[in-house]
Amino acid sequence: MEIKECPKEDIFQLLGRLWLHLSARRRLQCGLLLVLMVISAFAEILSIGTVLPFLGLLSAPDSIFDNPYAKPVIHTLGIKDPAQLLLLATGAFCLATLMAGATRFLLLVTSIRISVATGVDLSASVYLRALYQPYAVHVTRNSSEIISGISSKTDSVIYSTILPALTLIGSSVILIAILLTILWVDVVIAMAIFGGFGLVYAILILITRRTLLTNSKIGARETGLVLKALQEGLGGIRDVLIDGTQNTYCKVYRDANLPLRRAQGSSAFIGASPRFALEAIGMLAIAVFAYIFAQQQNGITKLIPLLGVVVVGAQRLLPVLQQGYHSWATILSGQKSLQDALSLLDQPLPEYAGQLPALPIPFRQQISLRQLYFRYSSDTPWVLQDLNLKIVKGSRVGLIGKTGSGKSTLIDILMSLLQPSEGALEIDGVPITSANCRSWQAHIAHVPQAIYLADCSIEENIAFGVEKDKINHARVREAAQKAQMADTIESWPMKYQTFVGENGIRLSGGQRQRIGIARALYKFADVIIFDEATSALDNETEEAVMQAIDCISKETTLFIVAHRLTTLKNCSIIIELDGGIVSQTGTFESIVTKLASTDD
Repeated sequence: MEIKECPKEDIFQLLGRLWLHLSARRRLQCGLLLVLMVISAFAEILSIGTVLPFLGLLSAPDSIFDNPYAKPVIHTLGIKDPAQLLLLATGAFCLATLMAGATRFLLLVTSIRISVATGVDLSASVYLRALYQPYAVHVTRNSSEIISGISSKTDSVIYSTILPALTLIGSSVILIAILLTILWVDVVIAMAIFGGFGLVYAILILITRRTLLTNSKIGARETGLVLKALQEGLGGIRDVLIDGTQNTYCKVYRDANLPLRRAQGSSAFIGASPRFALEAIGMLAIAVFAYIFAQQQNGITKLIPLLGVVVVGAQRLLPVLQQGYHSWATILSGQKSLQDALSLLDQPLPEYAGQLPALPIPFRQQISLRQLYFRYSSDTPWVLQDLNLKIVKGSRVGLIGKTGSGKSTLIDILMSLLQPSEGALEIDGVPITSANCRSWQAHIAHVPQAIYLADCSIEENIAFGVEKDKINHARVREAAQKAQMADTIESWPMKYQTFVGENGIRLSGGQRQRIGIARALYKFADVIIFDEATSALDNETEEAVMQAIDCISKETTLFIVAHRLTTLKNCSIIIELDGGIVSQTGTFESIVTKLASTDD
């Protein structure tokens, strides 16, 4: 399997970019978490530090009274009996152990909460930025790429970057505290333990780094392919059932899912496996130290407290080392997903993002297309060429033309979803640009050829994008009546609360189209664009809908795209496109006359 070259940015640069995307609140929380890590480290020092006097009292109770560090404490507390001192040491050891456990628990809970909250912020930011991208960006990329980035890859950022990074920092702080404590007890033993274990983990990091980066790339790529396979199979379920191609789509899914799972399994093994070998090595090392000390004079007396410190220190050190190594391996295995998520987070936001809805630009006279040209890129052919049109406000404009003639592109430019490559769209002489497009779009309602319906109620679909508790019920019913849909809806048991199913699967094609028309009418827009909006309706229903459209205020400008010329019989002007240019314009009667003469 071919893998792309490693990214130029290393993991530290990527983490730096991620930090810039965190809100001020999350950065403050991370700072407070660092303070908690330091507190947890001090708790570890206390828990290990109390082992030495506790075990010393157990092995030689009288000797503690001769210890220069213990004498001031003993004198201050007025202790004369070793049994009293042993009780005090036992209590201190138990308290320190409980404090260490409690702070570690609190650190874990806090780290997870901050990681999850940060992940929510990042995924919401990716979604927001994706929604604000220009229409031209959306038509050039697969939706599975964005869905994968919002769901899977931001999840990976939480559990493969943020949480492991916080864990790694916390482990490092605690590791230093444990090392300093063992150094205080015995320098040689501390260096032997830490040097041995640390060297093993350092070698493992060097050996496994390339494999983890490769797994990272496989995981990031195959995650998107898995989602794409699911979307395609379930999205075309009718054809899949009719053609019996279930096995084909399952094979596509399996071919994407298998390398993903193998990469995840490989990374999980690399991250977890060193622990078992090092635990055995640690126990062997403790046995060797015990034997060496036992050979010395008074070795057993010295051995018990020292060995206790070594055992407790190693018992704390090994999990921390393993936790840090596992976190580092996890971060590397999620590096490519982090890079992909950051590329989505780096998408620019327009100036109007987050602002209140734009006030409509004045529109009192006409819409003008002046020497307008359009193509999708500099190396593709022109889709529209030299369009010069003037549409008076209140006109009923019909658009006809063969498939590929440029009708849909012209509609997208009229709605300011696409910006002209040359020339201009002007409203009352004011050019529409990316700076004022939202003010123009405030005038527009759109009824597309393929209506998108959310899996919610009829009412919510008609008032699409309006919060449920802010829906105007009277306006919903009025829009449904004008779309010739109210009688049908009100005959259902749940009426306007009827759920339509995923993408309106419970409705007929004509019913979906009329819901889309009602959605446009709900907005009370003064420019409504019907893009093949009646193509799925039977002749009788289409006639009823067109009559409703004719009853719309004469101040409202209508653009109606249709294949059937009869649909446009009540339009004030009909424009025919052919190869991206205007081939003819005229009234319905004049167009019909020209077509009849051409046929003759």
